[in-house]
Amino acid sequence: MGLRIGVDIGGSFTDFAVLDEATRTIRTLKVFSRPDSPGSEVLAGVEGLRERYGIEPHEVTYFTHGTTVGVNAVVQRRGLKLGLITTRHFEDVLDIARLKIPDMYHLMSSRPAPLIPRDRVFGVIGRLGADGVEETPVDEPSVLAAVRGMQAAGCEGVIVSLLHSYRNPAHEQRVKAIIGAALPGFFVSCSHEVWPIIREYERTVTATIGGYVQPRVSNYLTQLQAALTESGVGADLKVTKSNGGVMSAEHGKQNCVQMILSGTASGVIGAAYLARLCNVKDCMSLDIGGTTADIALIVDGKPQYATGEYIGEFQIHIPSVSVSSVGDGGGSIAWVDEFGVLKVGPESAGSSPGPVCYGRGGTRPTITDAFAVIGVLGNAALGYNAVKVDAHASRRAIEPLARRLGLDIHQTAAAIIDVSISGMYAGVSRLSSRFGIDPRTFALMPFGGAGPMLGCFLARALNVRNLLVPTTPGVLSALGGLIADTKNDFVRATYYPLDRASLASLREDLAHLEADARAWVIREAGSDAAAEIVVSADMRYRGQSFEIDTPLAMEALTGGDLEAIAQAFHREHARLFGHSDEKSPIQVVALRLVITAPTPKPELPRIAMGEGAPRVESEIDVYLDGAWRRVPLYRRAALLAGHRFTGPAIVAQDDTTTCVLPGFDARVDEYGNLFLEAV
Repeated sequence: MGLRIGVDIGGSFTDFAVLDEATRTIRTLKVFSRPDSPGSEVLAGVEGLRERYGIEPHEVTYFTHGTTVGVNAVVQRRGLKLGLITTRHFEDVLDIARLKIPDMYHLMSSRPAPLIPRDRVFGVIGRLGADGVEETPVDEPSVLAAVRGMQAAGCEGVIVSLLHSYRNPAHEQRVKAIIGAALPGFFVSCSHEVWPIIREYERTVTATIGGYVQPRVSNYLTQLQAALTESGVGADLKVTKSNGGVMSAEHGKQNCVQMILSGTASGVIGAAYLARLCNVKDCMSLDIGGTTADIALIVDGKPQYATGEYIGEFQIHIPSVSVSSVGDGGGSIAWVDEFGVLKVGPESAGSSPGPVCYGRGGTRPTITDAFAVIGVLGNAALGYNAVKVDAHASRRAIEPLARRLGLDIHQTAAAIIDVSISGMYAGVSRLSSRFGIDPRTFALMPFGGAGPMLGCFLARALNVRNLLVPTTPGVLSALGGLIADTKNDFVRATYYPLDRASLASLREDLAHLEADARAWVIREAGSDAAAEIVVSADMRYRGQSFEIDTPLAMEALTGGDLEAIAQAFHREHARLFGHSDEKSPIQVVALRLVITAPTPKPELPRIAMGEGAPRVESEIDVYLDGAWRRVPLYRRAALLAGHRFTGPAIVAQDDTTTCVLPGFDARVDEYGNLFLEAV
């Protein structure tokens, strides 16, 4: 028995959640993030845990963390200077992409410039057929010519993505060997090693993003490992993955693409765990940190997964928790454009200098400053006493915007909040259309440092009636990383018709996937005894352009039950599109396998019972709905199970502040979670 630590390194704060394996209790902490010095925040957090709770580093037996360092490298275009080697005459793969514009309703919309420009793309001679059979061998002189071109262009690494390598990796392996002999130590990444999927563009852009962030992520993980060692923590470092699982840091260094959505996925895992605990069947998780607001759907207590999630301007085609950025974070900067229109974001104040009210050198007003001006913030310290809010500084920062808009300072602050909510509303509408759900039938779970401040505002805009505010919403992402299971995805291109002649091949492919999966989980978790395996197949009717990921029973595949496999696809097609064609032949384009080894879960403690309304610590003036109101301020730590109160009200705690708007009733459940209901 020991202590398990989960860490979420965000743009403004780094959050810590500590699980005591003996008592199953959770302790939490926040410290400022240090993007200028990776690992420093971990040292500060470990020391803070020692001072606050008496936790000694040698007691830590498990340490996992989520990070946005990969996403930030892509968004800021600060990755490796890469070259790309393709099959001759296919050099335009990244420029052509899918010939889609980002916004179909904007005639001037254009595709983003590729991470690898056309002048650093080199075609080589060699060709495989769609069946993986060699038609033309790799031409070594053409590869060496590409090497010389990369050297002349100053490339720091290269992605090798050749036709049909998902079927046969021999040509990519041959090109990698030639480059290795010519340039020993040169960074080379092959698309079949990253994610061997059919479709050339999707495989190439995924490999490109992985290679683009690899050095930064690898160096970051190395520094973090060193910081842990320096702090006295002997546990091996784990990292959360885009699919909501965890893997070792060493594996993360080699396969960076799998952890690129690390930080955002952790929050969804934590939210899904809490939703199941509280018997909330369907909810939208709303994670608002310092930079973005991210929303995900949890259906029947389970996160929704997808491929093709956006990393900045680019889609990445690996399985991941489906998270959409729908707005701005607490540190997003408010400004007025040349037409006199108030805007919020996308630029963020981050952790340094941060919002003006933090007193760390910030001069430009943020959403957090708007809440300080209207009186929601400034009545208690934030971030475990790391921040004392200076509302006067926020007012001075917002005053120039107020003059340009012709409003008073408080009206301007309220307008900043309204503008941020309008962006989130539009984002949720897009997400609702994508998944075909009515947000009014879902609960909303706001978390992150700014989520509970903005949750009621967004719920009111969406006509959502129910909210669930976690006991420690500011560190829910850290808790998600702490409880995430060891998990990995495997894929194998098949491209077979669903018929008797293909059964032997399907079984053989499934056996290879299962062997690879069990070997992986033994390396990562030490045993596969408790591992769960889930199988699905990318299937389509012959002649269709795209396939559907269809869950399958393992017994149907191993037992050769073609009818059960076909019916599973027909049902999924009918569920998604409202119809199916049971007479049409089916193709199995790829087999997918997910293996999961469970980790210990906390038993959240129940809190003491109370009756009626909780004790009001003080009354404060808050500007809500266009008027000043005298509202009660409650301390979250003083709320007991069964306590009830009505909005407007403010609830203060170490890691965040909850704003309960007029028209919402609040009750506290047995675990200390705050349930809000519109009346």
